[in-house]
Amino acid sequence: MYRVLPEQMELFMNDPETDGVVMIGEIGGGMEAEAARWYKENGNKPVVGFIAGQTAPPGRRMGHAGAIVGGADDTAAAKMKIMSECGIHVVASPADIGVTMAKVMKG
Repeated sequence: MYRVLPEQMELFMNDPETDGVVMIGEIGGGMEAEAARWYKENGNKPVVGFIAGQTAPPGRRMGHAGAIVGGADDTAAAKMKIMSECGIHVVASPADIGVTMAKVMKG
């Protein structure tokens, strides 16, 4: 699975043809939080984020090794909180991504 790193977020922020970013992550690992923290310090375009695995039970492997929650910061709720605190517009459902991005881009 493709994971967003600060380096990718930087590329999107510096791309003149990118007007906004949709960041989709998952439980497990810390890359989404790293990218969100980079965005807080350097972001200049709107970002809408979604974390998959919100209903996954803690400690249970969910499809592949990258989707196992290893600690408190790896949960969907923790990642969504970090992203929100960093200025990312977090949605609870992928169905809300487009509507939220449209609202954000209108100002």
